[in-house]
Amino acid sequence: MTVPVFEEYEPAIDCPCAGCALRRRTAVRPLPVRRGGHPAAHGARRALVLATAAGVVLSCGAAGAAAAGHAHRAPRADGGADPEPATPQGERGPLRGTGASGPPSAGSTVRTTTRAEILARAQRWVTAKVPYSMEKYWSDGYRQDCSGFVSMAWNLGNNEWTGSLAGYATRIARSDLQPGDILLFHNPADPSKGSHVTIFGGWSDSARTHYLAYEQARPQTRKQSTPMAYWNNSSRYVAYRYKGVAGGSPGSGSSTGFPGAGRFGPGADNAHVTRLGEMLVQRGGRRFYTTGPGPVWSAADQRATQAFQRAQGWQGKEADGLPGPHTWRLLTTGGGRDIPATGAGGSPNTAAAFPGRGYFKPGQSNSHVERLGRQLVKKGYGKHYVSGPDPRWTEADRRNVEAFQRAQGWRGGAADGYPGPETWRRLFA
Repeated sequence: MTVPVFEEYEPAIDCPCAGCALRRRTAVRPLPVRRGGHPAAHGARRALVLATAAGVVLSCGAAGAAAAGHAHRAPRADGGADPEPATPQGERGPLRGTGASGPPSAGSTVRTTTRAEILARAQRWVTAKVPYSMEKYWSDGYRQDCSGFVSMAWNLGNNEWTGSLAGYATRIARSDLQPGDILLFHNPADPSKGSHVTIFGGWSDSARTHYLAYEQARPQTRKQSTPMAYWNNSSRYVAYRYKGVAGGSPGSGSSTGFPGAGRFGPGADNAHVTRLGEMLVQRGGRRFYTTGPGPVWSAADQRATQAFQRAQGWQGKEADGLPGPHTWRLLTTGGGRDIPATGAGGSPNTAAAFPGRGYFKPGQSNSHVERLGRQLVKKGYGKHYVSGPDPRWTEADRRNVEAFQRAQGWRGGAADGYPGPETWRRLFA
């Protein structure tokens, strides 16, 4: 699993005067190649330098940093606008290109939203593959970095940074996390060192060791199973809930839990039906809806649900178009196979259904891993399992796959324990 890389900032010297600050900024900004600059100057530049005024204040705490970035910034000697961001995530301020107003005043009412809306907005960036940038702004006006991503998903009227997002939220226990909440690590001593934020999308496994994280990281927005709370600085992440989220409170449990069969089917009219439809649309079921998902159960909901169930290889009562606990779990955690496009061939029981190598890596949890494990046991290659196959990829899965590959006469990289198309075809032949 690739760990995202974040910019490192290394202050040059301690002199806070405007002239020295200007020279430092000039030194680290070589002339662009397209304007005649030498490529080597850009290749050698491995770190950006924070404006000294902001750096001095940051050492006193996050709150002081945010204020100093606007009220006490030294003017540029050339009279132009200071190009350096006040924080590692860019300046806190209004949206770009939307005409939106600036940050709300103290005591103002936060915008209300639902958990489904938060995840739907986050998914739009995932689908669009928005490139990571601390300086650029997406078409919706939000900055293309981790805190801009959360500002967008929470529908804040401005761009925030890791040092200010907590002001819009209430701290909660990790055990109370629900989809749409965040896991935030802000390093007030040096925000450029590890500060990051992710959106909690639901638990990826029953042990709650991994969760589905929506995040803005290099090279683009992504959604994947992630160790709780993150790949690094895990113990320093704090769980927060947006103050304006409708429904849900600490201790109410995860909304990834199946609400019950009675919530779905003919005559049903509730928010769970809407959420089901939105999740099905995200997984490839848009073509079944003509007016979009709504709270009233319709034939479109049943057809889309059935298409998702059949994409998992289920038949008969398992694919009746009515969601059960397993269907709901796959949808809320991002597991399982997406609904194939119209006319897409291939059956889950053939080699054509190989889902891709990305499903079989450390940290992954999905139905493909469990199905692979069951087939390995069926073929007599399950001796490394202690408690049987489950959706989370483990070393036992890898060793069992390796044993099967070696039984085919393969060696070296061909028997590394990670299934490929040929391993999959032979295993399910």
